[in-house]
Amino acid sequence: MAEWRKIERDVCDMLGEGTMWSARENAVYWVDILAPALNRLSLDDGAIERWKMPEPLGWVAEARDETLIGGFQSGFKRIRLDTMAITPLGDPEPHLPGSRMNDGKADRFGAIWCGTMDMAEKEECGALYRFMPDGTWQVMDRDYLVPNGPAFSPCGRWLYHSDTAKRTIYRFEITDAGLSNKQPFIRFDDDDGYPDGMTADAQGFLWVAHWDGGRISRFTPDGHLDRAIGLPARRVTNITFAGEALDRMFVTSAATGLPPSEYDGALFEVLSGAKGVPVGIYPG
Repeated sequence: MAEWRKIERDVCDMLGEGTMWSARENAVYWVDILAPALNRLSLDDGAIERWKMPEPLGWVAEARDETLIGGFQSGFKRIRLDTMAITPLGDPEPHLPGSRMNDGKADRFGAIWCGTMDMAEKEECGALYRFMPDGTWQVMDRDYLVPNGPAFSPCGRWLYHSDTAKRTIYRFEITDAGLSNKQPFIRFDDDDGYPDGMTADAQGFLWVAHWDGGRISRFTPDGHLDRAIGLPARRVTNITFAGEALDRMFVTSAATGLPPSEYDGALFEVLSGAKGVPVGIYPG
């Protein structure tokens, strides 16, 4: 039996990213950063919806009031899809108009961790932010070229975050004060491509998408390669667990910079045999 299947749809993503499982809707959300657009796959009937966005959108997270929080080029915004109302919540980098948000997700307490980057991918001006339920934000780390992740260990002790351009995944210890003990955790070789989006499973293994590597990999809690699943897309970008039992895995990819292909830019469901952990809900 194949380890993956392509989700059939009418459009491919220029830069699929930011996968998010919604338990309340029984649906998977993901973004197409460069289109820009927001996508939704219903697991009830397989229907796919796609909404045009006014500017590059790096990620979405669920909020308790049944809206979404989005990481746009111009900052944090609340999205109400039934009326298509998009309300600004704050811009952490008004002094960097050439930057945008890339990847992000909510932790188990509902705080959203996300990275920013230079859209031209020339300046190491990116940062890792934490967006709090009260609408404030803090810089948690700096000097990223292409930030990706983040992912959280199921025990709540560790945060994983990568600089894709540097082929390095870092591990931080989460403390009451924020983050400490930043260490290189996994380094990709040239043949591996680049580490992109990632998520942890219920056993504490880290699943990582390989940009220009055509696969996803699972790493042990101490950072050793445990398993790899090849995909027909070259630029694999992000991973989420979904479904009532969190035992369905969905993976995004990108078509940008590549010749037309049946698979580049597709959404895949992967038979991983693993289970994820519950998704955080932004309480603000």
